Amino acid sequence: MQNKVGVVGLGIMGGALARNLVAAGWQVLGHDIDAKRCAELQAAGIAIRPDAAALAREAPVLLLSLPSPAAALATARTIAASGAERRIVIEASTLALKDKLAIESELRAAGHVALDCPISGTGAQAVTKDLVIYASGDSQSIEALRPLFAGFSRAVHDVGPFGNGSRMKFVANLLVAIHNVASAEAMVLGVKSGLDPRQVVDLVTSGAGTSRVFELRAPMMAARHHQPASMRMEIWQKDMAVISQFAAELGCPTPLLSATMPIYASAMATGHAADDTAAVCAVLEAMAGMS
Repeated sequence: MQNKVGVVGLGIMGGALARNLVAAGWQVLGHDIDAKRCAELQAAGIAIRPDAAALAREAPVLLLSLPSPAAALATARTIAASGAERRIVIEASTLALKDKLAIESELRAAGHVALDCPISGTGAQAVTKDLVIYASGDSQSIEALRPLFAGFSRAVHDVGPFGNGSRMKFVANLLVAIHNVASAEAMVLGVKSGLDPRQVVDLVTSGAGTSRVFELRAPMMAARHHQPASMRMEIWQKDMAVISQFAAELGCPTPLLSATMPIYASAMATGHAADDTAAVCAVLEAMAGMS
C-alpha cells in the first residue's frame, strides 16, 4: 500500500493525527473547511487539498475525523461521487451507530471499504500518540493498515464486524464521563476541606483512587484553567447524547451517566461550551459556595 493518506477534518484530534503521521514518514494530504487550520497544518508538512474528492483521487486511504454526523455523511457522499478507485475509508469520529451504518452503505455502494474506527483518548493524548483504536469492519483491511495506525496510536484492536468499534467506544466514553465528574467532585471536596489542590492531585494519582481521566483532568481543575481544550464541552455533549440514546435503545440502565448529565449541562449554561470538560469542576465549586 502506498505511504500516502488523506485526512478530512484537521481539528484538535485530526490535526494531531496528521502531524504524527507526517513525523512517522507518511505523505499526508489534508482538508478542512477552516482556512486557519489548513494554513497551520500546511506549515507542519500536510499537503492541503480543496475538498474530500481531491483527497480520494490521490490517496488510497482516507481518515475522517469530523464533529457531526451531517459532516461525516456529506464527506462520505463526496468521496462516493469522486470517481476514485476503491479506497479504504477510516471513519474515526464518535457518531451514533445508525449514522456510521449510513456512511458505510454510501461508501460500499460506490465500491469503497469503510472501517468504523473510533479513537479512545483526548486531543492532548493524541499529541503524544497515547491513543487506542477500536477498529471494526473488514479484518484484512485493518491488518493491512496496522503500520498506519502505529503512526498515531499506541494500540489498535480489531473488535470484529463493522459497528463494534462504536459500541466499544460508547462503553469507554461512558466511563470517561463518570470519571471526569467524579474527579471534579473529589477535587472540590479536598480543596474545600483545606487541602492544597496540587497535593490532592499528586497523592490521588499515586494511590488506589486514581484513573487516567483524573490524571489528565485534575491538574487543570487544580489550576482552575480549562484551556487549551483537549475535548471541548460542546463536542462532549454530542458524544454523551449518543451514548445515552444507545443505552436507552438497548434498555440498559445507566444511573451514573444520567447523574453526570446535569453537571455537564450546567457547565454549558454557564459559559464553558468552548472549554475543556475539566470545567465541570467550576460547576461543583459554585455548588459548594467556593469563589
